[in-house]
Amino acid sequence: MVRVVRATQVEIENAVQALRDGELVAFPTETVYGLGANAQNPAAVRRIFEAKGRPPTHPVIVHLDDPRFLHRWVREVPQAATRLAEAFWPGPLTMVMPRAAHVHDVITGGQDTIAIRVPAHPMAQQLLTAFGGGIAAPSANRYGRLSPTRAEHVREELGDAVRVILDGGECQLGLESTIVAFEGDTVRLLRPGGITAAQVRAVAGEVLIGPGPESPRVPGGTPTHYAPNTPLTLVPPGEIDALADAASAGGRRVAVLAQRLPLRAHKYVTWINAGRRPESYGRDLYANLRTLDRAGCQQILVQGVPDGDRWDAIRDRLLRAASNIAESDDVTGTMAALP
Repeated sequence: MVRVVRATQVEIENAVQALRDGELVAFPTETVYGLGANAQNPAAVRRIFEAKGRPPTHPVIVHLDDPRFLHRWVREVPQAATRLAEAFWPGPLTMVMPRAAHVHDVITGGQDTIAIRVPAHPMAQQLLTAFGGGIAAPSANRYGRLSPTRAEHVREELGDAVRVILDGGECQLGLESTIVAFEGDTVRLLRPGGITAAQVRAVAGEVLIGPGPESPRVPGGTPTHYAPNTPLTLVPPGEIDALADAASAGGRRVAVLAQRLPLRAHKYVTWINAGRRPESYGRDLYANLRTLDRAGCQQILVQGVPDGDRWDAIRDRLLRAASNIAESDDVTGTMAALP
């Protein structure tokens, strides 16, 4: 069981003051830790891009504490968005809608849409309510790298670039939010996450999977993303032991992320058994990859995960982590590979 932590009043006051001063604040959500700035302060939001090394065309998500404040950021709320908000907010769902006139380009990557989420983590709710406004927050890590699911991950990557880091313990879900956009009455799923396509379909009807020709750019949409520094390769489930042997031949150190224990001892292999449950596998994915990234190995082998929408978000992150395509703003990426 993941321990959910609440912040003290002093911690919240310090974080709110930092946001009002135009500084950056890292805070936990149920998905991953966010790197937050006052969404109404363009200079503060630019600091996010500087700290992460994030391209300016890549939009950020604005976090709110309650859906009733949507009208401050969105000029039109589709009926399907209202139904999804009622079903899944607060929670791991981000919705992309037409932006209000005053929303700055730095938030949207120059697009006419804005991404909004109402997070469920109690510490995120504490912060948002006390701040009394929107907080722009992508994941609190260097751009394209593994997202942070613990406060120490933020400290390791961003250090003094962040004024305040609120430590809410380990994130409950460990994978970024589901992102949807709207095309008339139809919902389009642009990034899989904790809310599955089947769950969205049950509330909103027809769901298109993956970006279309006119889809907006969204966070995490580049072909290469969520990647460790060590090269990562996906391998068929039944071949993981044989490939670990072959890759470690001659004393070459290799790391393995699998869903079971090894069938035999591998002398030069660091092996993590992440189990067969998608909930715990996803929650621990980035922490496990960070551990393997620090193991001094030359390659990470990851056993392919099962089919099914409960594994879609995990499969998406692993495909992007294993991609050797240069980073770009092309969002076609790996979603086409999802069932």
